[in-house]
Amino acid sequence: MKKLDERSIKERLDKLDGWDYKDNAIHTSFEFENFKEAFATMTRIAFEAELQQHHPEWTNVYNTLNISLSTHDAGGLTEKDFKLAHTIEALLGN
Repeated sequence: MKKLDERSIKERLDKLDGWDYKDNAIHTSFEFENFKEAFATMTRIAFEAELQQHHPEWTNVYNTLNISLSTHDAGGLTEKDFKLAHTIEALLGN
């Protein structure tokens, strides 16, 4: 998978609300009503990530889920990251 250049990253990022680009990755966070909702969402994302063979770096503390996407094999962002980001947005109805 080919690493995207800065212009391509900006163009793709403009189509994602609430995602930021820093440290060679795109990042977002979501807040839920409680831990159970946060964890259920992580489970839904995990199934999609497995189907795409692309796995997020994420942390969960109580009702907050922080997600970072980057293609480590490519040393930065690729189409895979934006595809998974759009999948996550669709799962959350955003």
